[in-house]
Amino acid sequence: MTGSTLFIMVATLGSTMLGFMREVVNARFFGTQWEMDTFLAAATIPTILFGVFNGALVSALVPTFSEYLAHGEEDAAWQLANTIVNLLAIILTVCAVIGWFLAPYYVPLIAHGFPGPQMSVAVQMTRMLMPSIIAVSLSGVLTAMLNAYQRFRAAALTGIALNAVTIATVFALEYKIGIFAIVYGTLWGLIAQLCVQLPAFLSIGRFRFQIDLHHPGLRRMWTLLGPIVVGSAAGQIALFFDRFFASTLAPGYIAGMNYATKLVYFPLQIFAMAIATVIFPLLAAQFARSNRAGVGATVVTGLRLVNFITIPATVAIVVLGRPIVQTLFERGVFEANSVNLTASLLPYAALGLIALAANVVLTRCCFACKETAWPVAISVLTVLVNVLLSILWLPTLGARGLLLANSLSQVLQSALLFGLVWHLTHAVDVRTLGASFMKIVGASAVMLATLHWIAALGVHPHPNLISRAWYLFGQIAIGGLVFVAAARLFDVTELQFAAKLILQKFERNVLSPPETRDVPIA
Repeated sequence: MTGSTLFIMVATLGSTMLGFMREVVNARFFGTQWEMDTFLAAATIPTILFGVFNGALVSALVPTFSEYLAHGEEDAAWQLANTIVNLLAIILTVCAVIGWFLAPYYVPLIAHGFPGPQMSVAVQMTRMLMPSIIAVSLSGVLTAMLNAYQRFRAAALTGIALNAVTIATVFALEYKIGIFAIVYGTLWGLIAQLCVQLPAFLSIGRFRFQIDLHHPGLRRMWTLLGPIVVGSAAGQIALFFDRFFASTLAPGYIAGMNYATKLVYFPLQIFAMAIATVIFPLLAAQFARSNRAGVGATVVTGLRLVNFITIPATVAIVVLGRPIVQTLFERGVFEANSVNLTASLLPYAALGLIALAANVVLTRCCFACKETAWPVAISVLTVLVNVLLSILWLPTLGARGLLLANSLSQVLQSALLFGLVWHLTHAVDVRTLGASFMKIVGASAVMLATLHWIAALGVHPHPNLISRAWYLFGQIAIGGLVFVAAARLFDVTELQFAAKLILQKFERNVLSPPETRDVPIA
């Protein structure tokens, strides 16, 4: 257990850090140039298909497959799994071929603001990325099945494989083929994700090239797929409209929005996902015992913990946005203009971080309570609001309006999901949650004042990586220590809970699934 836990902790940390390094490398070579905008637009359709196929299918397959295993029906479980894997490979291969031929027709729908030459490059990139649909979707299914057998190590290596191959390809080929290095790197990295899991999957010894269209498990899965597909598609449609609207802006804005969003999602992926993953089985067990009071208390605890992480993180991202962008990205072709662009967008992306993290916990609670229809309806509604706000603010605020629309739609979704959870449990202690929220805001305000005081000293590091990194580290360290001290002064009990709960995630060998729109393609 100790060795496995350590392996997964190191692999998870390595994957996260390499994923962030991939963005740093992309910024170094491609910055906010039109070529990077083109790649992100070209990756939209593969990303959407990944989100719909992989997210929905895995969510429906896992409980059905696990139920067969739990009842000792391993043969039936593998007949179902083999049918799904083989059908998925066939269907997605056909989709990839069709997508290749139809690219000149649907790519202009996404990137309708691109001029002719740029549109041609976008079509070419989209065609090159089509095989990634097969690799990344099959990889997700294999991960789910390996986890059902408590085999976590191969799945833990997928992120490392993807990011390492992508980074190596960009370094090796950028000087020869330019932006197409990232296209090849992404494609080969996603294939590597699948390959690192194949040995562990095949070692189980139950895979066969069989398709049983009359398997009763298929009918069970169809009953689950409907609302999950709609919910998955809703989130991906929001990504589509982000790229659709941003393609009409000046070159660089799609890339700038992407860098800003990746920075904001970093604390979410590290902490909020860990918290939500750990409390999910507890919520399900409490609901199964009709312990509504326990469900309500667990949800409040989860929300208090994500607030404890995301509120100060939001403050730090907004105040230190420019030095963060300079330290991480300002090198190569990512020059002062790119820094100004990304730093100006960062606060608008960060405004939704608190709600986005809360939505992870609230959605998990709804699923644990076996409620799927209403979360899907709420997701669809918030996407519509997001699109309407984007149309309203795009002419005046540009990319800032798009990110602000994303953030406010997340806040709306959080409020509606909270109301749904309150209705499902009738046991959410709003007063305790509100008191905790105010204490954390108070501690964050003290940190905010401290960071502003440091900025007012007028100290400017030398324009090199070591000097900037050391100065940024000092600001974060001082701000963090001040926040912790203020939290202790205000009796913020989440200080101890957060560390304990995050460690429990690794102790249980549980990996967080990708639940944000930040899928591996782009």
